[in-house]
This record gives sequence, structure tokens and C-alpha cells, in this order.
Amino acid sequence: MAKTQLNVRVDEGTARAARERALARGISVNRYIEELVRRDTGEAGRTFVEAAADFMREYEKVFAEEAGGDRR
Repeated sequence: MAKTQLNVRVDEGTARAARERALARGISVNRYIEELVRRDTGEAGRTFVEAAADFMREYEKVFAEEAGGDRR
């Protein structure tokens, strides 16, 4: 999908909150904003699946260790 640049102005508190939420989720502010817009426009299911896939990739080794080893 082609990307386009969108510049927005927000107050410092909103910018700080966006940065903190993105950091907490381990994603860029850009992706965080994209996910918020998708959710608001009805693409929540897709956003959820993408976030779940990212989570599983990130924690796959932890789950394998907890389950008693790599089960591939």
C-alpha cells in the first residue's frame, strides 16, 4: 500500500501521550496513529490480528520455554 505523509498539530500533552502509548506497545508513533484511525474506521479486526501476530512473534520464545521447549 502506498504511503502518504500527513502533518498534524496537536498539543504537547497529546503528543506525549501518543509517544508513551506507542513506546509501551513497542511500535512507532506512526503505526500507533494508523491503528487508531483504522479502528475508528472499522478496520479493528485487521488491526487486532496484526497486533496479535506482532505479539506472538515477539514472545514466541517465551511461550515455547514455558511449554517445555521449542515445539516446531
